[in-house]
Amino acid sequence: MPISLPTASARSAYWRVLAVRAAAALALALVITFSQDHSARLGLVTFGVFAVASGALTLWLTLRSGLRRSTATLLLVQAVVGIVSGALALLFADAGTGVFLAIVTAYALIAGALELVAGLRERRTSALSREWIGAGALTVLLAVALLLLPPDLAQDFSGPDGVARQLTAAIVGVGLLGAWAAIVGVYSAIGALSVRGARKHPVERAGGAS
Repeated sequence: MPISLPTASARSAYWRVLAVRAAAALALALVITFSQDHSARLGLVTFGVFAVASGALTLWLTLRSGLRRSTATLLLVQAVVGIVSGALALLFADAGTGVFLAIVTAYALIAGALELVAGLRERRTSALSREWIGAGALTVLLAVALLLLPPDLAQDFSGPDGVARQLTAAIVGVGLLGAWAAIVGVYSAIGALSVRGARKHPVERAGGAS
């Protein structure tokens, strides 16, 4: 059964959504990767900026994308969840590890589930479904990983230089957020290039490039 992008205009517009999300996620990953401070405050501030910026731009671009109403509604709600989560993270930037884990976990669970549902609903009709399913599944996995992380984790260890250090839930949680952002950023960037490259091919066979 052939799989088609929603419309030529929707396809042309939606690659920009993927590109914006890729840029925001990769920026988040780079900031976390090159920061020596993996505190809960850093996690809340960087996540907050990412979620508000990515959510606002995704909201605006999705409204202009021409996607089917039911699918667009799910993605618009996802964008709003991002904006609200990011705003809360910035508002409670000094609240500590528990708040960081709660906000990011809730965001990942709700936003990931919404995107996953959108992809599953469109899997027989739209090649864009692969992008939604992949990103949604990765985001839900982030939520699961954070749920399994003990919020009171505080494990002492000595590094290769012999200096005593401590592994905390904040360090692990911020690290997981950075790893997720890097993977989703690369995945979305590939999706944006793939969708943009398919501009002249409105109908694709199942199993072809998205």
